[in-house]
Amino acid sequence: MSDRETTTRVRKRPVPPPTADTAERAGLGQQLKEKLATAVESGRTGESKDVARKGRPVRRARLRLTRIDPWSVMKTAFLLSIALAIVTVVSVFIVWSVLGAAGVWDSINSTVQDIVGGDEALTFDIKDYLGTSRVMGFTIIVSVVDIVLLTAVATLTAFLYNMAAALVGGIDVTLTEDR
Repeated sequence: MSDRETTTRVRKRPVPPPTADTAERAGLGQQLKEKLATAVESGRTGESKDVARKGRPVRRARLRLTRIDPWSVMKTAFLLSIALAIVTVVSVFIVWSVLGAAGVWDSINSTVQDIVGGDEALTFDIKDYLGTSRVMGFTIIVSVVDIVLLTAVATLTAFLYNMAAALVGGIDVTLTEDR
């Protein structure tokens, strides 16, 4: 045998020659062709479990998730929580602007003046308590706290998952190729 025949193309490691007690199996492609031929000969009209609609085999991979990198989880959680904070600030601003344009604050002021009455009610303005600047300031503070907390919780969750996976082996995942 030449050196070229005893090495594989991928890793260039020598392949041991087959011995008399080693059974040679057909490749995966050949096995799938045989299964397909058997299914066709037996007259099955439905699809085989291992064959896609167009007669091509479906590739499957069973994987086990044993470790999650906490650093990448922290970076991803940080970016997603920043995006959530931006969405929160913008949505609160839009809601408060719509409520102001709809006249809700003037309606609340007139309702309070009708209920309370007197001179003190004439000076009451709901915007002194729930003005846009106060609400936006509060929303920004809550968003910053959420960024810190969500990042910390996601990173802690990655550490806890890694410890649990070290004990029980992780989560088994089966992936199939959709063609």
